[in-house]
Amino acid sequence: MRRKSRRTGSKTLVNAILAFICLIWLVPTVGLLISSFRPASDILKTGWWTVIPHREDVTQDRIQLPKDTDLRQPIEVNGNTYTDEQLRSGVKAPDGSTLIWENRRGRLIDVQKPGWTMSKNFTLDNYAGVLTGKTYVLKQPDGSERTEKGSNMSRAFLNTIVVSIPATVIPILIATFAAYAFAWLKFPLRKTLFIVVIMLLVVPLQVALIPVSNDFAALHLNGTFLGIWIVHAGFGLPLATYFMYSYISQLPKDLFESAFMDGASNFTIFTRLILPLAVPSIASICIFQFLWVWNDYLVSLIFLGGQEDVQVLSMRIANLAGSRGDAWHLMTAAAFVSMLMPLAVFFGMQRYFVRGLMGGAVKG
Repeated sequence: MRRKSRRTGSKTLVNAILAFICLIWLVPTVGLLISSFRPASDILKTGWWTVIPHREDVTQDRIQLPKDTDLRQPIEVNGNTYTDEQLRSGVKAPDGSTLIWENRRGRLIDVQKPGWTMSKNFTLDNYAGVLTGKTYVLKQPDGSERTEKGSNMSRAFLNTIVVSIPATVIPILIATFAAYAFAWLKFPLRKTLFIVVIMLLVVPLQVALIPVSNDFAALHLNGTFLGIWIVHAGFGLPLATYFMYSYISQLPKDLFESAFMDGASNFTIFTRLILPLAVPSIASICIFQFLWVWNDYLVSLIFLGGQEDVQVLSMRIANLAGSRGDAWHLMTAAAFVSMLMPLAVFFGMQRYFVRGLMGGAVKG
């Protein structure tokens, strides 16, 4: 009985820790999603959590001052005088209400009192500004308007897909062939070559960037999709080969002996036995490789360059943050657009990923 209670307590503790970790990941993600649909003026004034019902000062009335009011002098409001600085930050009136500028340029003051409220303003303009190159009007917190041109990230999104899919399929296909050879074929220097593959796992990526870039420049591969496919395939092969070898080498030996006795060739065994049985492992390494390639910035910057026709999403978002550091409405939408494809890949292959984990547990 005591052992059962200990087991229940341990399970509850583990579940609580996992729930806490999920909450830490989920809260900023939800905030990012909500912010991507909020108007720019709301993002600059209030946090995303204001969409949840909460208690704060709510505008009950508005006071229109004369257009010629001199803001450098004391400002009279309802028989009381205040400074421009007080009205900027909010000042308490004798009746308990708060007076604050709604539109300083238009000489409009909000009269606020405590109450329950929630932000209900949502828009698709942020995504339109990110995905298209159209011109749109941005409303500022002070009531003024500013015209901006959209970022048109649709081309960068397509470029990232063009880079990521081949850069995921090519190394995993080669790694699966190599893993089968290392696991079940006999050839000279097999162990030596496998040790070399293991050693490549610890070679820092940055060490190879300059020499590979010089070689690619001589071959005129810099700035091309073919070059970035080769680079990602080369950097991803060691881990993918080791990962696939760990799975394929654990398959039953009798299965291959029976296939050889029936006259099957190595290619037939690979296509008819290895690939179907290794689907969970292939799906798992596909997730890792795709996420790495999709989120890559350094390799794309060096081997693709900054030309707009070959830019990927990570480069475009970095440029967006650098050129428009105050455009939070665009960066939130752009960040969420960049998350859509990795999330789709992960949830689409999740059942295979879980099956691979369960299969390994049963074999163990």
